[in-house]
Amino acid sequence: MKHYIMVGCDVHDETLVLKIAVDRSEPQARTVENTPRGRAELVRDLRDASRRARGAKVVLVYEASCQGFGLHDELVEAGFDCHVLAPTKIARSSRDRRQKNDGRDAAGLLELLRGHLLGGNKLPKIWVPDVETRDDREITRGRQDASEKAASIKAQVRTLLKRYGQRLPAGLSKAWTRAFEAWLRGLIAPGGALPHGAAVALSSLLRQKAALDREIERLDEEVAALATTVRYAEPARALMTVQGVGLHTAMVYLTEMGDLSRFSNRKKVGAFLGLAPSSDESGPDCDRKGHITHQGPWRVRRALCQAVWARVRTDPPEKTVYERIVRRNPKHKKIAVVAGMRRLAVLLWHIGRNAQRRHRCFAAKAA
Repeated sequence: MKHYIMVGCDVHDETLVLKIAVDRSEPQARTVENTPRGRAELVRDLRDASRRARGAKVVLVYEASCQGFGLHDELVEAGFDCHVLAPTKIARSSRDRRQKNDGRDAAGLLELLRGHLLGGNKLPKIWVPDVETRDDREITRGRQDASEKAASIKAQVRTLLKRYGQRLPAGLSKAWTRAFEAWLRGLIAPGGALPHGAAVALSSLLRQKAALDREIERLDEEVAALATTVRYAEPARALMTVQGVGLHTAMVYLTEMGDLSRFSNRKKVGAFLGLAPSSDESGPDCDRKGHITHQGPWRVRRALCQAVWARVRTDPPEKTVYERIVRRNPKHKKIAVVAGMRRLAVLLWHIGRNAQRRHRCFAAKAA
C-alpha cells in the first residue's frame, strides 16, 4: 500500500499555516514563516518525515491567491507533489464561511487532499502555467490595466463635466478627439467656463490621461515585440486572420490560455473561460439554465467582448447571427454578445491549437 504525507497549507504574506497528516492519522498543526529560510526548513522537515514513514510520498495543496505560484515551484523542485486549488470551486457550508480561520482553512484543504488520494475524490485544482507564460502575461496584463485606468480617467472627466453642466458644443460629435481635448483645455484656461476648483481637478485628470496614453504606447510596443518571438509569432498571426481580432486580443488569448492542446473539446474551453451557463437542476423536470459562471480569466472575456463588438460592426455573418439572437431576446442583448464571445473563443481555440501544433512540429524537426 502506498503511503502519503499530506499537507494542507493556508498561505499568507508572513506565514504558512499547515495541517500535516500521514495517511489516515490525526493531523498535526504547524506554522512556519513565509520566507526563503522558513520554506527551506519546511522542505527539510518534510523530507525527514518521509524517510521516517518508509519513503511516504509528500503531497501539498494550497489555494490560488495573489501570492502566485512561487511556493508551488519551490515544492516541485524539492521533489514533492503540489496542487494549487481554485477557491471558487471549493464547497464551503455557511457555517464554515462564518467561522473561518487559518487553522480550519488548512484542515479543510488537508481533508480535500486526503479524499483525493485515499478515496479517489476529484480535486478542484487549477492548471499551473510555466514560468515563461507567467512572465509573458505580465506584459499583456500591464497593457490591459493601463487601458482600464485610462477608461476610468475618461469616465471621471465626463462626470465632472456633468456636475458643472458642460455639454459638447455644436460641431463636436465625438469625445476624445483633438477638437474635444482642445475644448477641454479651453474650459480650464484663465477665464474659462469652469471655476477654480473644477479647473484644477480637470487639469489633473488630463495630465493623468496624457501620462497613461504615453504608457499605453510603450506597452503596445512591448506586446508587439512579444508577438514576434518564436513562441507566439505563428499562433498570433493565425488568430489575427479572424475578423475583429487584433494584436492585443490575440496576445491576451494566447498568454492567458497557454497550451491550447490541454482542452479536449469546445465545452471545456467555454467552461474554463466562464462562458458556460450556470445550472439549477432539481429532479427530472427542473433544469434551469442561468447566467454564465464568470469563472476563469476575466481578462480573456474582456478582450473577447471587445472583439465581438468589432465583429458585429465589420463582419456581415456575425452581424446577422447577433441580430437574429437579439430579435428573440430584445431586452437581453447581452445574451447575443455572450453567444458571440463563446463562438469566437472556440474558433480561436481551433485556430490557435493548430498553429501551436505546427510550431512544435517545426521546432522538433529543427532540433
